[in-house]
Amino acid sequence: MAEEFFIPQLGQTVEVVTLVGWLVQDGEKVGQGQAVMEVETDKAVFPVEANAKGYIHIGPFNAGDVLPVLTVVAIIGKQEDKFEVKGSTPAVTESEPAPAEKVDAEVAPSAEAAAARESDRVFVSPRARKLAAETSVDVARVTPTGYEGIRVTERDVREYLNQLPKATPVAQRMAADVGVDLRAVVGSGPGGRIVKHDVTRATQPTTVPIAAALPVADVVERIQLKGVRSIIAERMGTSVHTTARVTLMMEVDATEFVAARDRIKSRVSQEWGFAPGYNDLVARIVSVALRKFPYMNARLAPDAVELLGHVNIGMAVETDRGLLVPVVKDVDQKSLRQFGEEFRRMVDGARAGRSMPDDLAGGTFTITNLGMYDVDAFTPVINLPEAAILGIGRIAPKAVPHGAEIVVRQMWTLSLVFDHRLVDGAPAARFLQYIKQLIEEPYLLLAG
Repeated sequence: MAEEFFIPQLGQTVEVVTLVGWLVQDGEKVGQGQAVMEVETDKAVFPVEANAKGYIHIGPFNAGDVLPVLTVVAIIGKQEDKFEVKGSTPAVTESEPAPAEKVDAEVAPSAEAAAARESDRVFVSPRARKLAAETSVDVARVTPTGYEGIRVTERDVREYLNQLPKATPVAQRMAADVGVDLRAVVGSGPGGRIVKHDVTRATQPTTVPIAAALPVADVVERIQLKGVRSIIAERMGTSVHTTARVTLMMEVDATEFVAARDRIKSRVSQEWGFAPGYNDLVARIVSVALRKFPYMNARLAPDAVELLGHVNIGMAVETDRGLLVPVVKDVDQKSLRQFGEEFRRMVDGARAGRSMPDDLAGGTFTITNLGMYDVDAFTPVINLPEAAILGIGRIAPKAVPHGAEIVVRQMWTLSLVFDHRLVDGAPAARFLQYIKQLIEEPYLLLAG
């Protein structure tokens, strides 16, 4: 019997992929584990290996097609087998709501009912509240039926879930985070399913694109908004429209920092096989600061600010396909050498388009450096759902007061952008001030 060959799940947030191309011919004999096709996610290009051995019979899918994960794109079996299209293209599988459980008999006391009638308050049963929290449902949108229409029961929440249009898990979480009612969203996915792009579009104000007013003659080239560039546009737009961004800029005397880096570089470059850079040292300093000020290592949930147990630092990297952010996990537990080796491996993979999904996910804080382009300071966009991002400018000699004299020092401007919904200005300033202290006196890292 022929084995179905389908697009695998490439990470928890990947819903669709773009078919880059087939690496084998239709009807060719393949071995299990052999790379037979390449697909592109919003982050990288991945080879997909055959899940069986035999003759591969490719379906009606061509390079450039956008396909949901788990789509069957070929079969692998005998030479005489043929690929048959069965129904519509499948979307990401999603479990159906569990059947309603027997609701506990919850009789509200008469005092509660009277108070509710007088104040128009609605009470929520414990089981209903738990289910709503697990499924990211705003109980204010649920119609109560319990005890004369003043109590939301578990059955009410399940009924509300059954009335919602089909949406991918990612779209459901995003809608809950930004307060979008899925019932008012039109789905563009297979079968009308709502995907994350639909939720993002629902948060944008309806405006006429500026380009629409330009004469056609003024357009010399059109670059299709797709792939990584499309994802960057979507995510940056969502970040700007949903966060309360505040930027703090601080000038730092990096003279001792530069000297320390030069000494480390001369001592270990040959042994390590690479020269430790400013990004490596800054990442180590930021990891120490995040442990000292854990409120910066956080994210915003629908009903709480969540402090995170791991310090996973994303480092923005320019690639031919756009900006990618490889994430080094548990930086606070790694040596400078371990961080440098892992970071360079990830950068090489990102620029070659071979990053694995886990390499680009799970960040708790991001660092982005434009100093190599002679940029002094800038305002980066927060990489949701993180609480903040640190922008690094160039290190440049400048005449500044030092003691009682005017001397030339290596000066550096740091830009911290944080989400005011999670962190207030003074706590964020203390975090940035501590980073400044460690840069100006790097030997303090040994005292931590």
